[in-house]
Amino acid sequence: MSMQDFIKNEVTTNDVLVFMKGTPAFPQCGFSGQVAQIMDYLGCEWKGVNVLADDELRQGVKDFTQWPTVPQIYVKGEFIGGCDITREMFQSGELKTMLEEKGVPMQGKATA
Repeated sequence: MSMQDFIKNEVTTNDVLVFMKGTPAFPQCGFSGQVAQIMDYLGCEWKGVNVLADDELRQGVKDFTQWPTVPQIYVKGEFIGGCDITREMFQSGELKTMLEEKGVPMQGKATA
C-alpha cells in the first residue's frame, strides 16, 4: 500500500481524524495540543495519527491536501483545515453543529 493509499484509507475509515504531531494523549506541539483539547472537550470520538513517527507520512499528508502545516483535521472524509480553522469553528459553535449534523458519535474518546 502506498503512503497516499494509507492516508486515504485513514481519512475515509475514521469519522474524525487528526494528523498531528504526537498522540492524542501526548501532543508534541501547541497546535496539535489545542486541537486535541477541542476534540476532547466536545467529547467526539476521534483518531490521532502521529506524523512524527514517519517522515514519509509527514510529507504525505501535506501532499494529500496541498496544505503545508500539521495538524490537519478531517470529518467524515472532508478536510476541515488546521488548528486556526478548527479553533474558530469551535468558538463559533460551527464545529459542534457540523459534527452533530454528520452523525459523529459524541462522548467518546480519542484513539492513537
